[in-house]
Amino acid sequence: MTMALSRPDTIDELFERASALAGQRFADLAANARLPIPKDLRRDKGWVGMLLEHYLGATAGSKPIQDFPELGVELKTLPVDAAGKPLETTFVCVAPLTQLDGVNWNTSNVRNKLQCVLWLPIDGRREIPLADRVVGSAFIWQPSAEQQLVLQNDWEEHMDRIALGQVESISARQGTALQIRPKAADGSVVTDAIGPDGGLIKVRPRGFYLKKSFTEQIIQQVFNAI
Repeated sequence: MTMALSRPDTIDELFERASALAGQRFADLAANARLPIPKDLRRDKGWVGMLLEHYLGATAGSKPIQDFPELGVELKTLPVDAAGKPLETTFVCVAPLTQLDGVNWNTSNVRNKLQCVLWLPIDGRREIPLADRVVGSAFIWQPSAEQQLVLQNDWEEHMDRIALGQVESISARQGTALQIRPKAADGSVVTDAIGPDGGLIKVRPRGFYLKKSFTEQIIQQVFNAI
């Protein structure tokens, strides 16, 4: 496969590139892209995403915008097991913990990121060597009105707790589709957040994640409709 480094001009072109990756081994994709394969993903969690972005022409990098801002599309990889069930939660974006005046769902980064998602399922089974894992069948998803409402309700509940200085009491169990969890390699990374008395406290950064039950629902919705 030739490397597709230029930015796609249309969603159809992007989808064609993603579809062409189906069945491709990571070893072959990495060799063509001249990227070394890590031993495992524990210290290189972003490697798969970086490899696939290389072929798809994603431009956003780590910026808080969609991966394909010109097309209004976000790219998400989804590690699945042999039965196609998600193996882990899906990171959406960093959660804002301060300066929340005027922050609302309609202008939130979560809503922006999830308006149109190019999902790329990948073999996430740890018993399979990373080099031998393959890319699955890509699909494009936009949340239904019902899913949008569930996401909005979760987001608003989480943000209310953050604004009230309750960030440290938010657990991963809360939320139907969207959870908040610490987003940092270890406890040494801290950032400002609103404390219980309204002042600033130091906490680990937080991120919004889609729960496995929600992404499994998306997979069933898409592939049952085919």
